[in-house]
Amino acid sequence: MVFVWVAFSRFALHAGEESSYMGAGTRRMAQRLDELARAANPAEQRFMNSERVELFRTRAAKAANAEDKAIAYSEMCTELVNAGRTQEALAEFGKLEELLRQADLFQTNKLILRPLQALAHLRLGEQDNCLTNHTLESCLFPIQGGGIHKLQRGSRGAIAVLTQLLGEFPDDLASRWMLNIAYMTLGEYPEKVPNKWLIPPQRFASDYDLKPFIDVSPAVGLDLDGLAGGVILEDFDNDGFLDLMNSAWGARDQLRYFRNNGDGTFSERTQEAGLIGETGGLNMLQADYNNDGNIDFLILRGAWAGSEGRVPNSLIRNNGNGTFDDVTEEAGLLSFHPTQTATWFDYNGDGWLDLFIGNESKIKEIHPCELYRNNGNGTFTECAARAGLALLAFVKGVTSGDYNKDGRPDLYVSCLGRANLLFRNDGPRATTELDWKFTDVSRSARVQEPNYSFPTWFWDYDNDGWPDIFVAGYNIKDVGDIAADYLNLPHNGERARLYRNNGDGTFADVTKSAGLFKIIHAMGSNFGDVDNDGYLDIYAGTGNPDLSTLMPNRMFRNANGQFFQDVTTSARVGHLQKGHGVAFGDLDHDGDQDIYEDMGGAFTGDTYRNVLFENPGRGNNWIKLKLEGVRSNRSAIGAQIKIVVPGEKGDRTIYKTVNSGGSFGASPLRQEIGLGQAATIKSLEILWPGSGSQQSFANVAVNQCLRIREGDSAPVPVELRSFKFPSGKAAHHHPH
Repeated sequence: MVFVWVAFSRFALHAGEESSYMGAGTRRMAQRLDELARAANPAEQRFMNSERVELFRTRAAKAANAEDKAIAYSEMCTELVNAGRTQEALAEFGKLEELLRQADLFQTNKLILRPLQALAHLRLGEQDNCLTNHTLESCLFPIQGGGIHKLQRGSRGAIAVLTQLLGEFPDDLASRWMLNIAYMTLGEYPEKVPNKWLIPPQRFASDYDLKPFIDVSPAVGLDLDGLAGGVILEDFDNDGFLDLMNSAWGARDQLRYFRNNGDGTFSERTQEAGLIGETGGLNMLQADYNNDGNIDFLILRGAWAGSEGRVPNSLIRNNGNGTFDDVTEEAGLLSFHPTQTATWFDYNGDGWLDLFIGNESKIKEIHPCELYRNNGNGTFTECAARAGLALLAFVKGVTSGDYNKDGRPDLYVSCLGRANLLFRNDGPRATTELDWKFTDVSRSARVQEPNYSFPTWFWDYDNDGWPDIFVAGYNIKDVGDIAADYLNLPHNGERARLYRNNGDGTFADVTKSAGLFKIIHAMGSNFGDVDNDGYLDIYAGTGNPDLSTLMPNRMFRNANGQFFQDVTTSARVGHLQKGHGVAFGDLDHDGDQDIYEDMGGAFTGDTYRNVLFENPGRGNNWIKLKLEGVRSNRSAIGAQIKIVVPGEKGDRTIYKTVNSGGSFGASPLRQEIGLGQAATIKSLEILWPGSGSQQSFANVAVNQCLRIREGDSAPVPVELRSFKFPSGKAAHHHPH
C-alpha cells in the first residue's frame, strides 16, 4: 500500500504542515504504530508475503539437500502467489516441479502442487479482469454478463490443470468447485463443464425472488481498493447523513473517512479530520462514550497475528468540529493484545458506556479478555478479572444483549476451537457497587456450539420480544466442503447456529428448521431488513485468508420469523471475493437499507474494491428513530424498541434493540425499522437501558424519522433530504 505510507510520511511526520490537523495523542499513536510496523518479523508474521518470498528464496539457496531445497522453494512459490506476484509464481512452478522430482517428492506432493498452479492461473484471471478491467458484475456469483473475463489466459490455464487433476483424482471436490468457477468466468458454464464434474445451476437458485441490488460504489467514489478491514456507517458530523469510516488491516494501511455530501457524492476528509497515521485495524465499532452528543469510535488491531499481534487499539474521540483525536492513553485503554472484536454496553446501568474487548489467546500467547468500566470523566478502569470476564480463548466475536430481560446487558462470546460462552450479568457483588459479577451459563442455556465460530449477534429474529442468538461457523478443510454443502454430500465443515430464546433462561437450537444449517463460513456479517417487512435478514461476508477459498457471500431473507430463504443469486450479492466489515444503512434516505461491505483478503496481494449495494426497494413502509438518552447513555445503546402495527391477521409487534448490529461491521445507531404494509404505527414504546424508564407514543405516522429524547413528552420529526445515487460504469483500477 505505497500510497498510504506516502500520505503518512507527508502529513504525519513533517512538522511544517499547518494545513493538516493532528492531535497530540494521534501523533503519539502514529509514531508507535510506525515503530511496530518497522519491527515486524516476516519469519513470525505470515502475512508479510513479499518479505517472506525473499526469506524462503534465501533458505532454498542455502539448503543442504534436495528435499530441504524443494520444501523452501515450495514455500517461496506460495508466497509469490499470496503477494500478488502471480506471473512470477507461474514461472517458478516449473522449477519447483523439477526440484520435487529430484528429491523424489513429486508423487506425494502432486495433490498440493497442482491445485496451487490452478489457483495461480485463476488469480491471474482475477488480476487481468476483476481488478484491472473491473465491471459492476465482476466476481458476482454465478458469474455472468459483465463479469465474464475478456482476457481468458488465466481461466484457460486453470481449466487445463484442474481437468488433469480431476482425471487422476475424480473425487476431489475442491478441484471440481474451482473448475466450475473457471468455466463461469469464461461464460461457458454450465454447457461446457464435463457432466461428471458439473455442479448444476439449480443448486445455486434462490429460495425467493428478490430484486437485484446494484453496486454503486464506483459512481459515488467509495470503491476503495485494499485489504480486509472494518466499516462504520454513522452520522459523524450530525448533519443527518450517514458517513463512512473504513479501515484496512495492513500495518501501514491508512484509516479513511468519507463525509456524505447529501447529494450522491462523498468527500474524503481523512486529512482534515486529523486521522492521518491511524493505520491498521481489522474491525471498528462506534459509540458516544463521553455522552457529548458526538459519535466516537474504537479501532481494533492485531487479530490473527499471534506474537506479532501485540498492537494497541485506538479510542478515537469525535471533537464535534470535523476533527478527531486519539485518546487511547489518556482514557486508560492502552494495551497490547491481538483482537478484532469488542462491544459497547452499559453493564452497570450508570448511564456511561463500558467496553468489553475479546482478545486472542493461544497456548503460548496468553491475552486475557478485557472489561473497561467507564468512570464518567473520559477515563476507564480495567476490571475483567474482578467481574469474572478475564477469559482466555481465541475470541473472534462478542455481542451484548439482555437475553433474560432483567434490565442488565449480558455477553455472548464466540470462540475459535472451543465452546462458546454466554455470561449472565448478575449485578453488583455484595461487597461493593464497583465489583460486578458475570456468571458463565453457557451449558445450562445450551448455546455452546459451534466449536469453531466467528461473527455473532443478539437479535429478535421472530419478533416475540426475547433476544435470540446467531453465530456463524468457521471451519472448513477447503472449498471442497463448500461444494459438498451445495451438493448435499457429507462433509466436516462447521455450520452456523441459530438459537431461539425460550424466555426461561434457555435457548432452542432451531438452525435446521430455520434453513440455516449450512456452511456460511462468515467473517464480516451483519443483519438488517432488506425488504422492510419488519423481520431481520442476514448478509454474510465469507472466506478466509486462503486465496483458493472462492465462495459467494450469502444473503438470507427472514420469512415472517419462521425460517430463512437463501436469496443470494436473485439479489446479485454473491461476491466471490473475501467479505469483511458489513454495515446496513439508508445512505440515500429513500427508506430502504443499502449495504456497504469491505472487500479484500489478508495476504498482501489479495486486494479488492469495496462495494456499496444499493437497495432497489420493495414498496414497504418504515420508521427511523434517533434515540437520545438522558439518564441512560446518550447514544441509547441497549434501548429496547417495541412497535405495534396493524396487520392482515390483527395487530403485529416488531422489536428492535439499539446497537450497531453484528460483531464484524457497524451499522448506524439511528434505527431503521421496516413496517411492511402497515399505514400507521398504533403504539411506539421505548425501554431505556440503565435507567429503566419507559416512554410510549400512540398513532405515529410512518415513513419519517423521529428524534426521541429520554423523558420528553413527544418525539420530534427530523427532516432527512433524500437523493439518488448517480449511475455509471466502474472505472478501471490496477491492482497493488
